[in-house]
Amino acid sequence: MFPKRGYSTYGQDIGILMLDTRFPRPIGDIGNANTFQFPVKYKIVKSATPDKIVAARDVARATLPLFIEAAQELESEGVRAIVTSCGFLTVVQDELASAVNVPVVTSSLMLVPLVSRMIGPSRKVGVLTANAQTLSKVHLEAVGIDDTIDVVISGMECSQAFHSMIFQDLPNPDFKQIERDIYQACAAMKGNEPSIGAFVFECTNLQPYAQRIQTELRMPVFGIIQAVNLLQTSCSDHWQLS
Repeated sequence: MFPKRGYSTYGQDIGILMLDTRFPRPIGDIGNANTFQFPVKYKIVKSATPDKIVAARDVARATLPLFIEAAQELESEGVRAIVTSCGFLTVVQDELASAVNVPVVTSSLMLVPLVSRMIGPSRKVGVLTANAQTLSKVHLEAVGIDDTIDVVISGMECSQAFHSMIFQDLPNPDFKQIERDIYQACAAMKGNEPSIGAFVFECTNLQPYAQRIQTELRMPVFGIIQAVNLLQTSCSDHWQLS
């Protein structure tokens, strides 16, 4: 099957809208192309920094025109689906999806209703977020997380190593300390609420450390990478010459 013509490059089915950051991103992070087993196309949304997006929903919504412009550019360049690098962008999910003609996933939080059904009504979804103090009911309801879904939310705002990397754009973060802090946060959540049946990582920068949670806590972990893989298998033509 031949690809649709009219683009400068081909084979990059997933477009990723990136916040404007400079901190290093290990494999497993959405901002490292080696995370994926297929090509992706990045678009940096200039001036959309983590402090603006995570600060408050109204601040994040003020950046919507920038995200729409970047999403439309990705679509014009041939991507078949679009994701973002910050889970707090749920507040612009509807507008961003309406602005393009390809599927859009702004946040791994969109997986929470699905994961909740997977683990059954007697168990809860543990949500680990960059900042539990600013993750509001509006962020959750924007992607279908309502009072019928039992969630336990914890944040990384007390981790100096994680916080300085994300919000101070630290060029040399302490990755080992970040991993310890993420593990301790998840272990504490599970210890305080044994009914947690799975974790969803809101922040895309948490996902490089999911393996330790899966191995040591014996818990499934879902995040933006699972959403990207779903989109890739659903939207790609997988075309080849024969």
